[in-house]
Amino acid sequence: MTQCSRGGRGGPGEPEDGNAPSTGRMVTTALIVTGNMVGAGILALPVNLGPSGFLPAVMGALAMWAIMTTTGLIIARQPFLEENENADLPTFFQAVLGPCGKWLSVAANLVILYGLLTAYLAGVASVAAGSFGLGIPEWGWLLLYFCAATLLASFGSGVLRRSNALLMTVMWLLFGALLVLVVPHFRRADLAAGDLTFFVSGLPILVTAFNFHNVVPTMCRTLNHDRKAVARAIWLGSGIGAFMTLLWTVAVMVTLPMESADGVSIIHAFQAGVPATVPLNQLIRSPLFVDASIGFAVVAMTTSYMATGVALTAFLKDVTGERVRSRTAIWLLTFLPPVGIGALYPDIFLKALNVVGGFGVGTLFGILPGVLLVRQGAPGSRTRRLGWLLVGVFACVLLVELAQETGMLQISPDVEYWSAHRFH
Repeated sequence: MTQCSRGGRGGPGEPEDGNAPSTGRMVTTALIVTGNMVGAGILALPVNLGPSGFLPAVMGALAMWAIMTTTGLIIARQPFLEENENADLPTFFQAVLGPCGKWLSVAANLVILYGLLTAYLAGVASVAAGSFGLGIPEWGWLLLYFCAATLLASFGSGVLRRSNALLMTVMWLLFGALLVLVVPHFRRADLAAGDLTFFVSGLPILVTAFNFHNVVPTMCRTLNHDRKAVARAIWLGSGIGAFMTLLWTVAVMVTLPMESADGVSIIHAFQAGVPATVPLNQLIRSPLFVDASIGFAVVAMTTSYMATGVALTAFLKDVTGERVRSRTAIWLLTFLPPVGIGALYPDIFLKALNVVGGFGVGTLFGILPGVLLVRQGAPGSRTRRLGWLLVGVFACVLLVELAQETGMLQISPDVEYWSAHRFH
């Protein structure tokens, strides 16, 4: 397989000593991956995947993390990104897969980036509106958050990398506080209970939860295309993100009932399209937990919002090329559509994440990397077999989301089943 590397005196594929990134730079870059992962997905996953049961949710999350990290490494190890410093994903896929690859990547990336920015705005707005009794509508919270988060995202990748470590530290502290506060509310549950049919419907959100790939070109540039540093940053960053996501998913699933008469449950949150922190606030009823949950949601989504905003800005510059030179025009194209859609449809949080995973992430960071391996691998080789496996997995995710959006597949939580498997 070709490698993302910086050629030097030591031979092809070995970085020059002067260009080798420091450990601190590698770690801060890895935290961008974590920040990009731990956003809306960590708040949505317990709600969207919870009704499938404890074991399906945990095992499915672990498998998807491994698959998504693999596709991220496939993209990072392509020499084109080193040879073309200013290129982003559309130019990359055009070079390696032709014009069809470019325009398919453009369409999928627009779905991903605009969908994620919209989900982050709607997610914070729903958390704030559901936690504060100030009479401010969701669209009002959305606009307030948009102004603050977009200001941070507008400063570019340099500020993102330098501020991300601080934001991640704050997020970890708030995350730890949430876990401490929910532990007294843990309940016994039937961990063997599961609904594999519903698990199928949660595949798109599972893909979204482990997506970080849009920052890969920026990572390669930041780390001087040092293949070892890039690989370490991806494994470290995605590993931290996966650990936090799994820990939070488990904590929510052993705290909230799957179904309850008062509506404070995972299934009711799924039906209402709200993050897991909303029913947890209703269950725990602690001012400290409310503050910590809001802070965690805001910081988690802000780190992802900043990374996604930077990625979309670079993406639009790459797509428009010389046709649009105005920075203001690029800024407006980046941030106005998400805030407009979010203000018009404030309950779009979970819906947006499903569309992003099923149509966008699955195509751009699943199917296309698989096609890449099929084309690069020799007939019968392990590389080509892995490529076909990735194409098959993500084609299934795409078909599931397409069937759900068109009404051909309608899967709902099995309330009757979970009523018989309540917490003790």
